Order: sequence, then structure tokens, then C-alpha cells
Amino acid sequence: MDKCSFCGRDKGETNLLIAGISGHICDHCIEQAHNIIQEETRNKSDFSIDKIQLLKPVEIKKFLDQYVIGQEQAKKYISVAVYNHYKRLMQGLPREDDDVEIEKSNIILVGETGTGKTLLARTIAKMLHVPFTIVDATVLTEAGYVGEDIESLLTRLLQAADYDVKAAEKGIVFIDEIDKIARKSDNPSITRDVSGEGVQQGLLKLLEGAIVNVPPQGGRKHPEQKMIPVNTKNILFICGGAFDGIERKIGQRLNTQIIGFSASRKRDQINKNNLLQYIAPQDIKAYGMIPEIVGRLPVLTYLQPLDRQALRDILTEPKNSIIKQYIKLFKMDNIELNFKDEALDYVVEKAIEFKLGARGLRSICEAMMMDPMFELPSKEQKQLTVDLNYAREKLEQVNLKILKAS
Repeated sequence: MDKCSFCGRDKGETNLLIAGISGHICDHCIEQAHNIIQEETRNKSDFSIDKIQLLKPVEIKKFLDQYVIGQEQAKKYISVAVYNHYKRLMQGLPREDDDVEIEKSNIILVGETGTGKTLLARTIAKMLHVPFTIVDATVLTEAGYVGEDIESLLTRLLQAADYDVKAAEKGIVFIDEIDKIARKSDNPSITRDVSGEGVQQGLLKLLEGAIVNVPPQGGRKHPEQKMIPVNTKNILFICGGAFDGIERKIGQRLNTQIIGFSASRKRDQINKNNLLQYIAPQDIKAYGMIPEIVGRLPVLTYLQPLDRQALRDILTEPKNSIIKQYIKLFKMDNIELNFKDEALDYVVEKAIEFKLGARGLRSICEAMMMDPMFELPSKEQKQLTVDLNYAREKLEQVNLKILKAS
């Protein structure tokens, strides 16, 4: 009777028995062999310093330009930070005669919702050869409370590096919604600020550099797991947040500085429509970030609010622009899709009205294209042109008030 040459199971005890030249192998042994191969190859990580092609800041920015419209200053800051991070990785240990050690410069990006903070991070991830992960600060709490521990940031990075600790220790972490862990109040309270200042205190050791014991599968669901020590000294942290209302802090600071005979002249030079460009570390501190964490995020930059022209360019210019995505979707059904400029201008007008930035563009386009995406794949129609009347008709059918920012 046929049986597996590896484990000895009879044919009746297996789901599948594959015959070879001089033996057989069952499905159980195939699965076990596959797991062994995966484990072995996992230990040979694809992330290697030797494989890194050092891109200059100008080249990094050119790559970002293909996907992100505007935001010249933010792209410049990120390009320099990533370039310097690469150089730090390649520096290795300082020689005995060279006692200068390059320190990392963590970044904090401030900008309104929909201006492109997360898009910048995702675009950088496309071109990097180091482990990269994006995590959300809103779910973090102090250890022992409902939510995720601070160490879960490094768990995600480990997973991105296929659990290669040396590779993860040279990775980049983007912490989104960093403003949501701002201190809730300056006044002491009998209740702990477990998702605000408590998280900031926990982040300090990660940002500056320390050896942290990381649970490889997450901390609370698998308490019996063996911890993995990870050194965060060479991990670059990029933080992003909307910091809604921080303009008031900036305005208060600018007014207090404007005194004396030149007060009126300096006040006229301030652009009140875009106070974010005057942001300084003390504004972040006044918003509710503790001084220690502000000091560990030395590079501070901002993202400009998107104007009409920027929103219009976002629709069509980037490599993966919204309109190009719709054209490709319809092309897969052999339908030629065209957009008139007047229709695109109408979409931009609505996005400005709803004050949702670039995210509003996507929401409006989805509402406008829902009917044709539902109907046309089942019809013989091979062409669709979206003009102003078509766009207005489709959008009027939808209750667009639900898209408006409150």
C-alpha cells in the first residue's frame, strides 16, 4: 500500500499523496516543508545596507514631486532627513580617530487635514530600501490601560522587516495623528491622562534612542511570548499631525512679540490667512506637547493649505491621480472615459466649499462616478464623457451635505 516516504502515513490518512520517482510525499509534509522554507528565507532579510542606493536630496524630492503636488518646503525637509538617515546607516561605527557621531534628526510635520502628510510618508515608503511603517498615535495608551502599548510601534516595524532585528534598527517610523496625544489640560487632575501625556512620556525613550523589549506579536494578546530587544538609536521617526486650532497659539505668540514703534509695520507683514507658516517649537509646546518630546523632534516644518490651483492639479497631475485611476478602472472594462475641464473645475469648487482638502476631491468623485461604475460594466456602451452638466446632475442626486466639514 502506498504511504508517505517522510512521515509514514498511509494513503487513507492523507488528503493528498504525490508520487515521485522512488517515493511519495503527503500534503502534511508538503505544508511542513513550506513552513520550514519560509522560516529559513525570513532570516535572510532583503534589507541590507549594501543594497542601498544613496539618493541625493534633490533626487528624493523629484520622486516626491511625481506623486505630491506643492508642499515644497515639507518635501525638502523630508528629502534631507531621509538622505541624512541613509548616510548615518552607511557611516557605521566611528573610527578611533574620529569621535564625531552623527545624530538622527526626527521630524514633525504640521498641516491641516487633507494636505498630504500621510501621502508624503506613503510615497517615501515606495522608494526606500529600509524597513518602513506607518502607525497611528490615536490608539496608544499607557501600559496597563485599554489600547495599544507604545512598544507596538516597533512591533509593526519588526513585521515590516520580516523580524530581522538589525534591519528594523535602521528603519523609519511615521507616527500619524501625533497631535491626538497632546496633554489634555495644564491643570493637575485626579484622573490620569493615559492617552495624552502618559503616551508622550513613553515615546521619549523611543525617540531619543534606547534598547526596548518588543513583543513580536503585540503585547497583550500573547503574554507568554519571548520579548525581542530592539535598539531605537538609529530608527528615524517622522511625526505628522493636524494640530487643529494651533493657529490661535501662533497668533497669541506673534502679538506678544509685536511691541514698540515698529509694531504696526510688523503686524502688516504677517499673513493672517496662513499663520501656520510662522509655527515654532513653543507653539507645539503650548498646544499640549511636553517640552521633552518637542526637544526630541528638532526638525519642525508645515504643509501649506491647498488652494484652488493645487486641488485642480491634484486631480490630474500626479502619477496615480484620482482621474487617472478612474480612467484605468473603466479601461479594464473596455470603456473610454473622458473628463472635460469644466467638470473638473466644478469638482474643485465643491471641494473648497466642503473644506476637506484633497480627501474631499476623492469623496466628491466617488459620489459623481458611482452610477456609471455600477451601470456601465453591464452595458454595451464603450465611451463616457463627463462634462459640467453630467457632473452637476450626478452630484445633485447625492446629499452632499454629509461631506461637509462640521
